[in-house]
Amino acid sequence: MFEHVTIRVSDRAASELFYDTVLPAIGIERTAAAEAFTEWGDFRLTTAGADDEVTRGLHIGFRATTTELVDAFWNAGVEEGFRDDGEPGPRTIYGPDYYGGFLLDPDDNSAEAAHHAGLRTTGAIDHLWIRVAEIEEAKAFYKTIAPVAGFRLKTEDDDLARYTSGDGSFTIIQGVPRTENVHMTFAASVDPFQTTDPDGNTIEFVNHNR
Repeated sequence: MFEHVTIRVSDRAASELFYDTVLPAIGIERTAAAEAFTEWGDFRLTTAGADDEVTRGLHIGFRATTTELVDAFWNAGVEEGFRDDGEPGPRTIYGPDYYGGFLLDPDDNSAEAAHHAGLRTTGAIDHLWIRVAEIEEAKAFYKTIAPVAGFRLKTEDDDLARYTSGDGSFTIIQGVPRTENVHMTFAASVDPFQTTDPDGNTIEFVNHNR
């Protein structure tokens, strides 16, 4: 679904240590390290700056191909001294076979290893949850960009909407603390451009054929 998702961090070394600890436990290895960013497949982090503040309030679910790997992700983090955000186990509220384990990264974003029947077949990121200030305004924005970004509305109710491309998803939900300063990049068939959603998160479109 995503070309990549970028978070902005307050301490790059600390965040690299966190993700280098937990992601290999579910088979996701670092794929690039450059002056500007560090990358694990379609997940990327960069140092926050004066104009690009730290990403806060994001939930990011990473793809785990077995429940045992979910356990390994959580155990790797806890054993290294990172903070628990929910022990591994069934989460039937998300689906009858959903199994997840949750940790907090150094900037208090929720990082999950998730296993379920609808799991992505490729990529590091399975899903995002993004809390928004005004759900109707956010729904209108994502409805507008959906045809360009190649995703569609899957489900919605009064306080949330879930979008999918058939492989992965992201959900916007009314709530606090609001998700801030996440950068989502989508592959598109139009000229590259960048915009922001109603909460100030960056939405970028890239076209590798242009």
